[in-house]
Amino acid sequence: MRWMLAVLAAWFAAPAMADVPAPDYAQPQYWSTVDSLPQGVGATKALRGVDVFWIHPTTTRSPTDFNHDPLDPAVLKWTEESAVQRQGSAFAACCRVFAPRYRAATSKALMDPANREKAFALAYSDVERAFDWYLAHENKGHPFIIAGHSQGGAHTVSLLEKRIKGTKLQDRLVAAYVIGINLMEGDLAPRLAGIPFCSSPAQTGCFVQWNSVLAGSDTSATLKAYAGAFAAQNAGKDGGKPLCVNPVTFDARRPLSVSAEAKGAVAGDPGFGAMGPLKAGAVAAECRDGLLTVWPAPSLGLKPLPGGSMHYHDVGLFWADISANAALRAKAWLKAHGSR
Repeated sequence: MRWMLAVLAAWFAAPAMADVPAPDYAQPQYWSTVDSLPQGVGATKALRGVDVFWIHPTTTRSPTDFNHDPLDPAVLKWTEESAVQRQGSAFAACCRVFAPRYRAATSKALMDPANREKAFALAYSDVERAFDWYLAHENKGHPFIIAGHSQGGAHTVSLLEKRIKGTKLQDRLVAAYVIGINLMEGDLAPRLAGIPFCSSPAQTGCFVQWNSVLAGSDTSATLKAYAGAFAAQNAGKDGGKPLCVNPVTFDARRPLSVSAEAKGAVAGDPGFGAMGPLKAGAVAAECRDGLLTVWPAPSLGLKPLPGGSMHYHDVGLFWADISANAALRAKAWLKAHGSR
């Protein structure tokens, strides 16, 4: 599994967390509750027949562990306030959100090739068990969205590939939001064959992806790394370009959006505490060479990562746009299939 800033997934158990029990998803402490929205945004109950399974990104910079304890107080505070509330809340404005607390791989694991695959495998095993528990006990036949950012995006793709593709569940997939990883054109088949990349804003049964970079950044090294990673994992094959949709237009025919079109961004770097009011008209964006080039307003106060990556802001920059699009796709699914 390839994704930005050395984030990979794979398939073995990680011994570093042997003393931390596997989450029991029948217990409520292993689920987050989205109870915070930006100031001035009100929740709606119009689409409570549609669920969202939200998978949070990497939230632990542990110097010792390869996977985090999801109930550790410090880990939990950062995961909840910086990831679940700030990001997952974009889906809560329309739908019922289920967000598992799982033994996510840490930043130490991301930078350690000898243990990275083990750490991601352990994390994914939790996510898959949480998804299966949700299906068995909470879903009740509802249509659903799967969404995740960064590490969570990687696990989202794994769920699509291993639990959704070619099964009856695919009929209930409203859409998947794969945010902040680097799927390539070559991943459309055979890996995700039958689950297309969304080409229009109201399309269902498909997935979207974007990776944000600051305008003016040199993206050549990033694109070369993406191409090399795909080739290394696919017997030297050319993967084509990274997949990208503009999360303001969500339309393959409109890769460019001007700032006036943006519905609302969350200001400030991810951190603790409640979100302030959304700022509309604060970002222009364009899919270029498979990456999402962004021009954020200085008033947002957002800082890029080295190389101009806006990875931390993949969701916050487009909070209201994502919220509106999730509702649009959910309504489209319900109209096509009948309300459940």
